[in-house]
Amino acid sequence: MLRPIVKGHTGRFRKGKGFSLAELKEVGLSPKEAKKLGIAFDKRRRSKREENIKILREYLEKIGWKRS
Repeated sequence: MLRPIVKGHTGRFRKGKGFSLAELKEVGLSPKEAKKLGIAFDKRRRSKREENIKILREYLEKIGWKRS
């Protein structure tokens, strides 16, 4: 399962539980589509990190996903 990079409460970066809705929307995915593609979604997250959007775009390009 693909996971995002998040900033922990100590200020360190770590792997998170899932991508935020804003990050998924930025690449054109719904939470349901993300789950089908093996991408984790975390409904509690509100932030939108450019690093995570880049990770999502690279992953979608690698698997050859096209918006239907």
